[in-house]
Amino acid sequence: MTPEEWTAVRLSLLIAVTATAASLPFGIAIAWLLARGRFLGKGLLDTVVHLPLILPPVVTGYLLLLLFGRRGPIGEFLNNAFGIVLAFRWTGAALACAVMGFPLMVRAIRLSIEAVDTRLESAAGTLGAHPLWVFATITLPLCLPGVIAGAILCFAKSMGEFGATITFVSNIPGETQTLPSAIYTLTQVPGGDAGALRLTLVSVVISMSALLGSELLARRIGARRVAT
Repeated sequence: MTPEEWTAVRLSLLIAVTATAASLPFGIAIAWLLARGRFLGKGLLDTVVHLPLILPPVVTGYLLLLLFGRRGPIGEFLNNAFGIVLAFRWTGAALACAVMGFPLMVRAIRLSIEAVDTRLESAAGTLGAHPLWVFATITLPLCLPGVIAGAILCFAKSMGEFGATITFVSNIPGETQTLPSAIYTLTQVPGGDAGALRLTLVSVVISMSALLGSELLARRIGARRVAT
């Protein structure tokens, strides 16, 4: 593999890990709200969370550009107040990947939380446990396989994200050129088929390794839970 191809691989891993780690706390919180909460606007929140699944990725990327671009309301504020620029930066690519993978993460975690027996949570509450303590010691450990599955789904989606990323942060080698962008670029130049094939194989290996790793980890957690 060429140095440019290795750079695309490392950048994709950095962006995918950052997107997953940054969105995981929010994913757990939103999933809990949708699974256990009873409040006005719950349906609207559910719709907004899952909107990236049905919108064309290019539309999502364009909306991110309008909001987080240098002249966007949020992007201009971040730039003036904190010197943070997301458009055409790898951090912007991480944001786009997080947005696209967030619905998959939330759905997996929500289903896992809904499968937890609420009687266990109620019993802890009647004994005087704080709701946050109940969540941390009962709900979260029981839904941990779902959390892992959601994180892996977000990671895999981030590794394969193309439309929203290229629209929001373009395709800049060494800065925002991820694996899908690099593969697309190589397919457009003469003699680039070999490089595109190499990166395709690398992408498949990384995704399969992540899925297999999550499956093994979930099984180990399940076996440990049965043993206890």
